[in-house]
Amino acid sequence: MNIDNTASHNFHIPVLGLGFSIDSPLKVAKYGISSVVSIIEDELIEHMRAYHSLKNGLLYTPISTTEIDYRAKRITAYLDMLHDLIEEQVAMLKSLPYSEGSDLFRYFELLPDDSRVKQMFTEMTSMHACEKKEHLEKELRQAVKAGSIDVNIMAKVDNARYSSKGEKLPDEYSDALSALRGYAHSKLSSSVVFSAGYNPKLYSYVENFDDFFPDTSGNIRKKITLKVSDYRSALVQGKILAKKGLWVSEFRIESGLNCGGHAFPTDGLLLGPILEEFKRNRSLLCEELANSCNAALSAKGKNRFITTPSQRITVQGGIGTADEQAFMLEYYQLDSVGWGSPFLLVPEVTNVDDATLQQLAHARQEDYYLSNASPLGVPFNNFRKSSSESQRIDRIEKNRPGSPCYKNYLASNTEFTDIPICTASRKYQYLKANQIKNSNLSPDNINAELEKIAEKDCLCEGLTAPVRLKNKMPLPHKLSAVAICPGPNLAYFSGIFSLKEMVDHIYGRCNLLNSLHRPHCFINELKMYVTYFKQKITSEIETMSETQKKYYTKCKANLLSGIEYYKNLMQHPSMEADLDELAIQTAAL
Repeated sequence: MNIDNTASHNFHIPVLGLGFSIDSPLKVAKYGISSVVSIIEDELIEHMRAYHSLKNGLLYTPISTTEIDYRAKRITAYLDMLHDLIEEQVAMLKSLPYSEGSDLFRYFELLPDDSRVKQMFTEMTSMHACEKKEHLEKELRQAVKAGSIDVNIMAKVDNARYSSKGEKLPDEYSDALSALRGYAHSKLSSSVVFSAGYNPKLYSYVENFDDFFPDTSGNIRKKITLKVSDYRSALVQGKILAKKGLWVSEFRIESGLNCGGHAFPTDGLLLGPILEEFKRNRSLLCEELANSCNAALSAKGKNRFITTPSQRITVQGGIGTADEQAFMLEYYQLDSVGWGSPFLLVPEVTNVDDATLQQLAHARQEDYYLSNASPLGVPFNNFRKSSSESQRIDRIEKNRPGSPCYKNYLASNTEFTDIPICTASRKYQYLKANQIKNSNLSPDNINAELEKIAEKDCLCEGLTAPVRLKNKMPLPHKLSAVAICPGPNLAYFSGIFSLKEMVDHIYGRCNLLNSLHRPHCFINELKMYVTYFKQKITSEIETMSETQKKYYTKCKANLLSGIEYYKNLMQHPSMEADLDELAIQTAAL
């Protein structure tokens, strides 16, 4: 019997901050579950390699910051360790008996009920000892496949690096390019997820590594996944890469607002209509990019694709029920659905310190909010009860706003300095506050501007503190305040769960939602957009230019078009009432 086992599960775990999912593959890959590791923060990566080397009895040789290309080397070494440990885990799992409670039994138990492998397993466990059962046991062992160890690079996090003498290093030592090089040199055969927009230098740099091009059989060892917010972005970026001979193996669509971490709002384009456009144009998109890619490969003298390569379309952001998961897969013909924030409540999978975990487990809906905390100047989903937020407020009250800045990943401001500094840093906030206080603004406007500056928070330290606290690792610079960035969908989950419980929830075998009324994820996202644009328009109304007015008119039209789409798509009384009310609110914008 030939088993199609290209993917064990139809959900994946997206990247979660800098550290929440940094070693998730070690916890879930052996069960066939794919997850994504952030590879931008090399100091944390090096400390995680030391931690897991000690835990697994491996020789650990530190890679010092004095070494040439230390960032890329640290990333390569860590990813190679993950690769080797997970290969050992899977080999061990395959050797286990089919006894309840074993990891081998658990592998099949977690699979979706409609998968061919799960059905074979169910059939095998119901049999008495016989030749057919032995044959099925052998087939099933061969079907065991590790989940993908994917990596994430935020295109916007690509600062230049400087020598100890303050001299700017060549471009290839920038944050994103170093991270890509570290991944490219690793043993992994998986995907790199490019997120947060287009980075010309980064996309061009990919051409330097053969693993991103097809071999003689048309296989790509290291694949490219683009996280996009709409179809146009996918088409434009896909064409840019195709003209370099680089194939986008997956477009990962994320809700503009109903997500964790940084949010990238669209011009009022809603997730449903966006997915509909991908569904309608999927074949054309794949064909156009394949033709362009093959032409570029021929021009470069590289292997062409023999047949049209596969291209996955996936979605993530705010999906929270088995019905929503099934609908996304079936109606929009998607390949996988991302479940991120709910896994922050699963200690088996992610790194959340005990204090923050308890706060999340008992949080209220109003504890989750869209903030301006990110130094990137992009809206950031935040958690009011975090110790990082408490620390930020405490520093303001002590007349010491801002954070010490040691890592400089988000340093991009050159308003006062030649070398970029971070807008969350104490240095920037001191300089900017003095400028504002000495301006001609009214006292009320001065206070308002000072509040805007002081809202910026240190994410480099705050997003890595939880993994250090959970694993009792040293805290560099003794900064223990925790920043966490769950999506608003987490408000509908209360408690702490096991991996099995969360997977069973995803596949509809149990229900983990709390008693809070939860509208469909499409309705939730629509509500967020109406609130978001209402606040934006209100704050800009007195100074709004004609260009801004045209922009908001376009956004309003997109929202109203999306509402009509949903009315035709989902004819359910409660949803119709929500849509009618939101249509009235949108029309009033």
